[in-house]
Amino acid sequence: MDDLFQISDFLDPVDLGPAFMKERFRDGQLGLYIEANEGELPSFREADIVLVGCGERRGDVQGDFSNAGPDAVRRSLYTLYQWHRQLRIADAGNIRQGEGPADTMAALRSVVSEITASGARAVIIGGSHDLTLAQYEVYRHRKQIIEAVVVDAYIDLSIDIPMRSRNFLMEILTGEPNFIRNYSHLAFQSYLVHPNMLETMDKLRFDCFRIGHMREAMDEMEPVLRASSMLSFDMAAMQHAAAPGSSSLPNGLNGEEACLLMQYAGMSDRMDTIGIYGIVVDDDPAQRSAQQAAQMIWYFMDGLRKGRLEVPLTDLDDHNVYHTAFAEVETTFLQSRRTGRWWMQMPDGKFIPCSQGDYRQAAQNDLPERWIRAQERS
Repeated sequence: MDDLFQISDFLDPVDLGPAFMKERFRDGQLGLYIEANEGELPSFREADIVLVGCGERRGDVQGDFSNAGPDAVRRSLYTLYQWHRQLRIADAGNIRQGEGPADTMAALRSVVSEITASGARAVIIGGSHDLTLAQYEVYRHRKQIIEAVVVDAYIDLSIDIPMRSRNFLMEILTGEPNFIRNYSHLAFQSYLVHPNMLETMDKLRFDCFRIGHMREAMDEMEPVLRASSMLSFDMAAMQHAAAPGSSSLPNGLNGEEACLLMQYAGMSDRMDTIGIYGIVVDDDPAQRSAQQAAQMIWYFMDGLRKGRLEVPLTDLDDHNVYHTAFAEVETTFLQSRRTGRWWMQMPDGKFIPCSQGDYRQAAQNDLPERWIRAQERS
């Protein structure tokens, strides 16, 4: 099922109109460098990043399917300038509408599976947030245990709300067999989430970060994303000013914060699928939401370039090594001399991503919260 001939049956070529033909782009713009499906699929194996659009929104809006959102993002992305010419970028096109949402999701899963199996990173430009199910199915299908991150103002576990986009996390987090080692939820807003829901997440040893907590130290989110294989970003996490077509909330992440999170995701050597969902253009004549999503993808590319500067942890000559003892536990911290990122050794000898703040806590003889949570999950 997952060969390129059959994969092409699930995809429509990229068609953005005559204004977006290669000869119309300026020197240095991404549109000149992206190998797009214009009737023939580009090689996934020769790409570092492969874009795939999916306008399925029937999990959120009854009867709605439109690739207007993904194509609007492309129109903005293709005109941004290429600062990372060593990266090879392909565009697989748009997933064709299935008879039902489940058919569309199956097609999306197959395409993303092929992309990641080829060694490229898949960037899904999506419709409703429940498409995250198809993204997770890629890992479940190959029985790969992962850590996953969702960025959303809401926590979509509301079984009393019939829209699948508001309850799909229940299927991911409680389905059997389950392949989620750890789940982290970023940028939730307290007044939009029932307190009992957070208590349940904590009992499951999952990590939830309120947007106010994140803003106090955004760099603490970098280890969370570095440890993860899958990122699902709902544009509903954005403040209305940054994404007026996708968010009706006055508060939320601003544009710079969203781009920073995407840069962190790109720097992770584990992150091989990201989905940007909830891109709606109908009520956004200036296309600010699409522009925001395009710039987030640009920063993901930038993070991938920076992450490639990293060296293996076994190469101690390129790391600062700190031996510490806290609460009668001896451990080692490593700091990369190339990127400044930190790792912390656990009792089983493995190193996990951490922050400088974790090292400072340990140096003061305090147990870092990240260390405690990792031990609880081991």
